[in-house]
Amino acid sequence: MTRKGYIIHDQQAIYYMTFTVVGWIDVFSRQQYRDIIIESLKYCQTHKGLHLHAYVIMSNHMHLVVSVDEKFTISDFVRDCKKFTAKRILDDIEVNDDESRREWMLHQFKYYASRHSRNERYQLWEHDNHFIELSSPAFMQQKIDYIHQNPVKAGLVYRAEDYVYSSASNYAEVDKIIDVDCLYLNIL
Repeated sequence: MTRKGYIIHDQQAIYYMTFTVVGWIDVFSRQQYRDIIIESLKYCQTHKGLHLHAYVIMSNHMHLVVSVDEKFTISDFVRDCKKFTAKRILDDIEVNDDESRREWMLHQFKYYASRHSRNERYQLWEHDNHFIELSSPAFMQQKIDYIHQNPVKAGLVYRAEDYVYSSASNYAEVDKIIDVDCLYLNIL
């Protein structure tokens, strides 16, 4: 059986990645679940050598541009981040009496888990990963612009830097909720 996904050949390169919630379920329409993602990214910055260069958390997926310190790997970051955030978010959904969609979401997560043998009870994240190594400044800038324009194209804000859960505010040097290693690229 062939395993889906992409192999990360250079663990110290800069990568563009997307994490998608199964079934495109709008988990991150709630702030408390977005905050779990931010908490996990902060932890990885402090303890896992993560360099977060750009990000956006949308209602059912997130985009990141990341790299890691030499003694760490992108693969370990992805595994640990997805595992931690899935457990925390699913635990929160299970016990949150104020979550009006709790039964429906848990039913959906259980259904998706039943389709893969590596799941125990629930599945939050898609297993397939498609990471793109960013090999040139122009390509990096294209992906960063794409990330920052996601909330604008979705009609959530007029200006990218106004979306709270995005690094666009870091790049615009206004309010921020997490530190970002901005890549100021001079592309002519």
